[in-house]
Amino acid sequence: MPQQQPRSHPGRTSSPARLVRGAAVAGSLVLLPLAAGCGGDGGDAAREPKGSKTPEISAVQAQVVAPAKVEVIARLTGCEAKIRIEADELRQGVCHTKRADYLITTFPEERFQQTWLDTAGMYQGDFLVGSRWVISAELDSLERFRTKTGGTIVHMSGMGPSPAPSSS
Repeated sequence: MPQQQPRSHPGRTSSPARLVRGAAVAGSLVLLPLAAGCGGDGGDAAREPKGSKTPEISAVQAQVVAPAKVEVIARLTGCEAKIRIEADELRQGVCHTKRADYLITTFPEERFQQTWLDTAGMYQGDFLVGSRWVISAELDSLERFRTKTGGTIVHMSGMGPSPAPSSS
């Protein structure tokens, strides 16, 4: 019995899901050598300082795992977040430090972040907005966090749902 060849579909475009999977695989392959190089051989250069629970994370490293987790952003800002909301649309952690109290919110998709920002636009406040994450805090804290996390400071005037980036 002859075997049937699989049909090809000339001119057919790939689905968005297929493109995303392809991009994820390509991204994984690019990061694989970096991860393998970070394994270390147990030498002094590879060791963390004594008493350190987690390695230091830079803003560049946080962007590699973007969208960053609440815990990663919390470490960058100098706290250990207590998760207070765990939902399909967002995760939110609260941080209490000697210098500030603030919220870190992350989103699995940009549309959820935009909905959150539109809702927050009804109230007055300042936010540090990154790739699918937001930090809610006082302006002086946000300016300090921005040097560690990146992002854009957004001022909500309380007039409507459209956030406008600050000039800072």
